[in-house]
This record gives sequence, C-alpha cells and structure tokens, in this order.
Amino acid sequence: MIMLTNREIPRTIAEIKKVLPHRYPFLLVDKVLGMEGENTLRALKNVSVNEPFFSGHFPQQPIMPGVLQVEALAQAACLLAYVKNEFDPAKQMAYFAGIDAVKFRRMVVPGDSLVLEVSWAASKRGIYKINGRAMVDGELAAQAEITAVARDL
Repeated sequence: MIMLTNREIPRTIAEIKKVLPHRYPFLLVDKVLGMEGENTLRALKNVSVNEPFFSGHFPQQPIMPGVLQVEALAQAACLLAYVKNEFDPAKQMAYFAGIDAVKFRRMVVPGDSLVLEVSWAASKRGIYKINGRAMVDGELAAQAEITAVARDL
C-alpha cells in the first residue's frame, strides 16, 4: 500500500474488502490502479463472461448492465472517500444519495477491462459529490455524478 493523506491506498482485493462491505457477486472493483493527485482514484473491474448477471442480460449477446457500471463507480468513489479520510468503514456505511447526469456511451461486454476513474468534487457534513467515468480501451463507456452519504453504524 502507498500512503496518502494519512490513509493507505487499498490496492489488492484483500485490501479493498477491508474498506467495502460488498462481496460476490456484488463486489465490482477488482483492483485500485492508483491516484492522480489527491482527488482522483483509478480502479479496475475486469468483466468476465462468468459474471452472474450475464445469464440474464442478455444470454445471446451479454452486456454489462448500466446500473452495475454506475455501482462500480460508486464503489470506487467509496474507496476514494476512504483514502481522503472522509469515510471510516469501521464506524460508518456509505450509501447512494443521488445519481445525476448519467450517460452510457458504449456497451461493456465480456473480456473488457472497465477502468473506473472517480474525482472528488465536494463534501459537506458527510455528504460527498464525486464525478465518475468508466472507460474501456480509452473510450468512455459511462459517466455519472454521484452523491453519497456516510452514516454511523
């Protein structure tokens, strides 16, 4: 792990699972690639044909559901909040409070590596605004403005 703003960046799946409460089949961040400055985190979701959602979306032409792309961005956003000392998973849970300006630009299919880029926009009293972009091979697949809230357990 690399230190930043008093918190280590969780890079491996074992480290990510210490921050995020999600587990199979809903853990959608495989690895943290790193930080760009202090406000942008890049993570990775490898999209496998073995994902359980592909059996119904769609069996003949599997496509990763857009809502799961947004969820992957939200999970990466939670990791960013942790690194920035805005969120403590031992004492708090982070929840969606809003999703705005969502756009889907490209299908995400088995074999794709979905690069999740989340950038800190603002925070106030446990409410966070984070901008997210999901990319495949440098091409924009999805984008969203995420509002999240941290609440004590």
